Amino acid sequence: MKRKISLLFLAVFILGVLAGCGSSDSMSKKVELRNDPVKSSSDYSSGTGNISSGNSNTNNSNTSSDKLKVGFIQTANESGWRAAHTQSMKDTFGTDKYTYTFVDGQGDQKVQIAGIEKFINEKYDVIILAPIVEDGWDDILKKAKDAGIPVIIVDRMVSADESLYSCWIGSNFDKEGKDAAQWLVDNNGTTEAQNIVILEGTTGASAQIGRSEGFDSIISKYTNYTVLASESGDFDKAKGKDLMKDYLGRFDKIDVIVTQNDNMAYGVIEAIQEAGGKASDYTIISFDGEANAFKEMISGNIAVDVECNPLQGPTVEEVMKKILAGETVEKKLYMEEGVYPASEAADEVANRKY
Repeated sequence: MKRKISLLFLAVFILGVLAGCGSSDSMSKKVELRNDPVKSSSDYSSGTGNISSGNSNTNNSNTSSDKLKVGFIQTANESGWRAAHTQSMKDTFGTDKYTYTFVDGQGDQKVQIAGIEKFINEKYDVIILAPIVEDGWDDILKKAKDAGIPVIIVDRMVSADESLYSCWIGSNFDKEGKDAAQWLVDNNGTTEAQNIVILEGTTGASAQIGRSEGFDSIISKYTNYTVLASESGDFDKAKGKDLMKDYLGRFDKIDVIVTQNDNMAYGVIEAIQEAGGKASDYTIISFDGEANAFKEMISGNIAVDVECNPLQGPTVEEVMKKILAGETVEKKLYMEEGVYPASEAADEVANRKY
């Protein structure tokens, strides 16, 4: 009998220790951040990670009940752009003014939904969501609305009814696609035959949908451009590299390569170089505008980069304050962004903050 009691006590003790190890007052260890968020996308692995509660400001416990509780659910840490996006939120909300909790979505919608559920149960004041895909959010957003918790969608969009969330803040992906195509037409002309291959982002993500539809709406007007293939590289460098290798093996003549984020562009460049070619022999169009992509433009490897601004934290805070004050805000708010050809890269690279 004593042995059974001892074993039971030991088991309870071990569970208590494990539970303690699972809690944290810092950001998830999955997302590697630093004061200078500019970092090569290749330095970020996909990994596994977990939900991490607590304030991201490790110098302050920030658990006072009179502080607004703000929860941010990220997609994953697949790129330097994503790290800068996370950093912007941390810089804004990981302060003495807020109790801030960060959730690494790990590229899994189920993890993100679990994060929202957690924030609802713990009665957070505001939930910020960067959705992985557009569909599948209706039920959990309705639950947040019924609980009286405003949800601000950032970066990618959701297909749920607009009444279920407060607003969306991000990039005009359709315009980005159109801008890329228009730059190509203006730069490469409308007469010489051009073969295009496209590396799409995660299928079903707003950036993938918008950039694809926007690009096609312009380029389809010109008969000298032929899209040989348009397939998903999942916004991932390794997958983008593998897809580019496949394209190089399948097609004898490729003139233009459209890669829907910088992360995949780095993989494309590596694939071309490992095949004995030069990236400068192609017109490579990329999206995001990372500092490292600007360096690739300076080296002649990328022809143009369409900016997608990740520094959304201050805008989210401004909108959040209006929502909590009962003010009406626009349902869609677009970040300011630009188009940067290689000719401007050297002058602009020092200004990049990610």
